[in-house]
Amino acid sequence: MKVVVYTLNAFAKTENGGNPSGVVLDAEFLSEFKMQDIAKKVGFSETAFIQKSDVSDYKIRFFTPKTEVDLCGHATIAAFSLLAQKGIIEIGEYTQETKAGILMVENHQDETIYMCQNRPTYYEEIDKQELADSLNINESIIMQNYPTQIVSTGLRDIIIPINTLNDLHEIKPNFTKIASVSKKYNVIGYHVFTLDTKYSSTAHCRNFAPLYEITEEAATGTSNGALSCYLFRYGIISKNTARYLVFEQGYSMKRPSEILTSLDIQNKEIIGVKVGGVARYISKMEIDL
Repeated sequence: MKVVVYTLNAFAKTENGGNPSGVVLDAEFLSEFKMQDIAKKVGFSETAFIQKSDVSDYKIRFFTPKTEVDLCGHATIAAFSLLAQKGIIEIGEYTQETKAGILMVENHQDETIYMCQNRPTYYEEIDKQELADSLNINESIIMQNYPTQIVSTGLRDIIIPINTLNDLHEIKPNFTKIASVSKKYNVIGYHVFTLDTKYSSTAHCRNFAPLYEITEEAATGTSNGALSCYLFRYGIISKNTARYLVFEQGYSMKRPSEILTSLDIQNKEIIGVKVGGVARYISKMEIDL
């Protein structure tokens, strides 16, 4: 039996940029075991499996090469971009059933896909020295006036602010230690950022998730959604600027990526989080089961 897997680069800034994702259409006939096997053979950080849903327009399950995750931003962008490119969906709003809940997705005229995420949840702050040790850096490289904290808009990440762009790019992590810390705090991984950017963006980011066999990821939608909320909570961005945020990622991997986010704020509270970008079609492959 062969299964067709479409491959797309989500959040691509250039032809060679973005985060590659696999997408399988009409996946309701696949068992969880087979979906996991396909994701492992594809080898991308996530593969999306589109299924029929009784409660929304589509049900989507997301698998890393190692395990299933509740939600994946770049794979959502890839999945709905593929549906649009194939003419299966039109311009407008759709819903997706995920393990993180039923979430809205918007297909825009300019080929940008936006996905709605959960309202933010802010969890415990993590000791900076513990994180610095796993990143192989001096604690002084971490910004001292902002916390290192677990934040989630669907997936738990540790948000880590770094002083400069050069500091960020010089990081050579100890992935074994990061995986251990991630397991300890029940997070996907680290989302490390600096306000020092290449193109006057909101922030420049790197993302490490070795616990899920992803050493570094070129573009992470859910993590940047969480980071957007962190930036607002600690006064780094305002209500006026929160409507259009731009995040740079993937440059350390030579895969330039651009992730767009938008926060809906009322009475100083975040009531809506959207993450968006484009996905460039690459090719398709056949996987033997």
